Amino acid sequence: MTITFPPVGAGLPRDNSSSLGIQIAGQARSYLCLALAISLAGCAGLPDQRLANEALKRGDTALAEQNYRQLADLGYSEAQVGLADIQVQTQDPAKLKEAEATYRAAADISPRAQARLGRLLAAKPDATQAERQEAETLLKKAFANGEGNTLIPLAMLYLQYPQSFPSTNAQQQIDQWRAAGYPEAGLAQILLYRTQNTYDQHLAEVERICKAALNSTDICYVELASVYQKRGQTEQQAALLAQMNSAYQRGAIPATRVDSVARVLADRTLGQTDEKTAQALLEQIAPANPGSWVSLAQLLYDFPELGDTDKLMDYIDKGRSAQQPRAELLLGRLYYEGKTVPADAQKAETHLLSAADAGEISAHYYLGQLYRRGYLGTVEPQKAVDHLLTAARGGQLSADYALAQLFSEGHGIRQDLVNAWVFSQLAQANSSDQSRELAAQLDQQLSPAQKAQGQRLLQQERQARGALGQGADALALQAVQAPDQGEDSL
Repeated sequence: MTITFPPVGAGLPRDNSSSLGIQIAGQARSYLCLALAISLAGCAGLPDQRLANEALKRGDTALAEQNYRQLADLGYSEAQVGLADIQVQTQDPAKLKEAEATYRAAADISPRAQARLGRLLAAKPDATQAERQEAETLLKKAFANGEGNTLIPLAMLYLQYPQSFPSTNAQQQIDQWRAAGYPEAGLAQILLYRTQNTYDQHLAEVERICKAALNSTDICYVELASVYQKRGQTEQQAALLAQMNSAYQRGAIPATRVDSVARVLADRTLGQTDEKTAQALLEQIAPANPGSWVSLAQLLYDFPELGDTDKLMDYIDKGRSAQQPRAELLLGRLYYEGKTVPADAQKAETHLLSAADAGEISAHYYLGQLYRRGYLGTVEPQKAVDHLLTAARGGQLSADYALAQLFSEGHGIRQDLVNAWVFSQLAQANSSDQSRELAAQLDQQLSPAQKAQGQRLLQQERQARGALGQGADALALQAVQAPDQGEDSL
């Protein structure tokens, strides 16, 4: 088996009769009533944009979507944007397609829709060259019209797909933005540091940038928490958390941002963890932010001393009740591993497929391993390749090594050393002793002709993934997809 790599007032009668006056007056009253419904919740039964905005802030997406959809159907562009924003938040691939179409419907007249569509296309993993160019055009146009959160996705485009923008040097462009004093430019610089894996060498500058931008850009809570975690600066971290909590209580930052900071506190790769504080933060926001039930479950999975299995499963159940795909992913992983609950490959597959269908990339990795290892009774190599390749292209750090193993071992599949070599090279982005050893072995086994073929496939695969690839940090990319700071939902 080999892999095929994809190519990269008209119409009124003209008289002055009293009936005409009544008709015009009636139309005027209707328009006035609709206007009041949109802005002041007047005229019972009509959709209400302000109600939708407030419902969205409370986490009542069902009520918000109901009102946005009715207004969107009437042609109101700002309601179309609000509806698409809700669709994007689900991260469901089908909903993302709907969101793209909804943004497009409003983009001709709404700079905000232009910005949203540009950001969506910039973050689209399988975007075509034409879509990348369209994203650049939309983001530049939205920026010229005063829309925020446009420079960071522009920078991401230039960093991730340099071959698509050969005339643009990302660092020079960021320098120009910073010289012009644009607030987003500093965050674009931080994204560049993350992309080039030089973040740790620039902690002082990251701190300086984000301290200055904290009141206007809440992603900086995440960046500053990361800096203080890496440095072990507990006093500065405590002061930041107090400031964040105050901002959250005032409604100045969303619960999702608090969730992100809590995950930083529990991240062992960033330094000494503070899992108890992370738990307290998540318990505070979970009732209003259902995704935090899953973050709590993940926290208990990582730190079992914080709660027993019953508590872990309770958190997962609450996440599933709120239709959180991450809950399905974690439950599938539990059944896959068989540590917290008895191993059950069938249940693992069911939950992982549900998570994968909803856009959870890591679910594809575990599905690939299920099929590669024959946990369901037989080895299913094509399913394994399909899911592992999806995971690898989506940024799952271990998937390339699993693919290299699959093709080098030849269990249930014809051994293919060229493909094995390609993925062993890609796995070096997350290298371990085992991956380095496998890469060295394969390098010695390939003939010059095979090595040349492997180089071509490797270049093709890297282009398909973009330059950011696995090196992109999820926290940095939140700024590309997050709602604009300071907006009233629409």
